[in-house]
Amino acid sequence: MTGPAVTPVMAALGAGGVDVRFVGGCVRDALLGRAVSDVDIGVPLPPDEAVGRLEAAGLKVVPTGIAHGTVTAVSAGTGFEVTSLRRDVETDGRRAAIAFTADWREDALRRDFTMNALSLRPDGAVFDYFGGLADLDPPCIRFVGDPHERIREDHLRILRFYRFAAGFGIAAGDPASRAACTAEAGRIETLSRERVGQEFLKTLAAPLAAEAVEAMASDGILAAVAKTAWNPARFRRMAALETVLDLPADPVRRLAALIGDAGRADTVGRSLRLSRKQGDRLLAILQLAPDAAGSLDDTAADAVQVPTQDPAQDGAPLKAVRAAFYRHGAENWRDASLLVAASQEEPEATPLRDLVLAAAGWERPVLPVRGADLAARGIAGPAVGKGLKFVERWWIAQDFRPGREAALEKLEEAIALVRGMGDERR
Repeated sequence: MTGPAVTPVMAALGAGGVDVRFVGGCVRDALLGRAVSDVDIGVPLPPDEAVGRLEAAGLKVVPTGIAHGTVTAVSAGTGFEVTSLRRDVETDGRRAAIAFTADWREDALRRDFTMNALSLRPDGAVFDYFGGLADLDPPCIRFVGDPHERIREDHLRILRFYRFAAGFGIAAGDPASRAACTAEAGRIETLSRERVGQEFLKTLAAPLAAEAVEAMASDGILAAVAKTAWNPARFRRMAALETVLDLPADPVRRLAALIGDAGRADTVGRSLRLSRKQGDRLLAILQLAPDAAGSLDDTAADAVQVPTQDPAQDGAPLKAVRAAFYRHGAENWRDASLLVAASQEEPEATPLRDLVLAAAGWERPVLPVRGADLAARGIAGPAVGKGLKFVERWWIAQDFRPGREAALEKLEEAIALVRGMGDERR
């Protein structure tokens, strides 16, 4: 906020004494002593005038949300969101009709929480219209003005309340604001599923998500997010395992713990509008859990060792783990194993430590023979796939140890087999 990239932006917008300020989360985090990532700027000028000033200063301007008065000013390769001050003319809980204003208090009234309604001039002067400074220490997540009014203006604010609670702790939630969220919970169902999913996944990945999720369950918020059975206790155990095992908070892995059943993955995925990649991973974790449970049982009694890329350096009990990594993906198998552990009343992290380390360093071995090797021996069509599968099964059973020479010898056996079946050209 004081760096060389932002200075030209503030200078261009503030020329002639215009009261340009930093707004929103960057002000909150700066005052809390937290790292600031996105820097947002407010200006009491209509968008066309703000754009003209920026372009006259030689800055690139991207009209990222020009209809609502927002553009991105690019300076020294860094983007800064610049928004003209606004006031709501009409809202329906999902979208708002706005008018531009030069009144900073009117603009602050549009913010959700008091701590987000602060603004800061480059000279360090802080402007607080609704008690946001007092709500920073100790943290208090309090809606600006009447909480019911703020929620009815934008129903997503219910989920934002719990996302902030997942960052600051549910105890930081203003009781009146939380009560309003509970009373207005049904309004979540009017929101687009994309908005719900994005906000919910952010909540799941936050540092204090476990207690926030438990509050969402008791307040009726989870039921409004998706009509399914939720398991906050298993979610809490998964979050605790991630901490013990030094794993980053993963919203999809945590979501798997929250629902626990592959039969509900599709319903939840559609309710949250998960991407295809997220949905596939969620389903894979849930579907693999039963097999992962058996694998953990097999290795629990053994002195677990890291399954390295060199099988000769570790023990036979992890042969099945390497095969699972190969077939299903190391991360999916690791997360399915974590789900199994989180499903226990008192999960044991010790058997998982080496598994986590192994997954982090796993490089999937490459089968030392290819389809071209079969084609060179006169095999074509579906028989190529059958021959490769034959060799691959043998190679996996041998713990990926055989090299190309041994694999080519096995390939001859595969060729004899498919020829014996009369499959050379089919």
